[in-house]
Amino acid sequence: MEKEKKGYESIDEYIRSFPVHIQKKLVELREVIREQAPQAQEKISYQMPTFILNGNLVHFAGYSKHIGFYPTPTGINAFKSRLSKYKNAKGSVQFPIAEPLPTELIKSIVKFRVEENMKRSKRLKYGA
Repeated sequence: MEKEKKGYESIDEYIRSFPVHIQKKLVELREVIREQAPQAQEKISYQMPTFILNGNLVHFAGYSKHIGFYPTPTGINAFKSRLSKYKNAKGSVQFPIAEPLPTELIKSIVKFRVEENMKRSKRLKYGA
């Protein structure tokens, strides 16, 4: 059940637009991301929940059969072997609704992305 194009005002509004069983997964994913990136800001970007920390950190989205997680191509590539059991592409991975979210893996990916964005920010700031 792809969402029709709608201008969501907040992540809460986005999550509420799904059936309860999908809402639970989206809330769980949001909490895992917040735990690893408490300083990140939340917003809607590309009509998806997005976390920003020195640039885009991660996006996620709900679908009828999976949760899409978008940690950029570097986030996917760094965890390619651990993500191999899931359908994935250059910058995305699909976690099936029928399975528990791999929270430890998601924590590792978000932590990696936080470190990556912090290093990039320092390089830009200090010209290194």
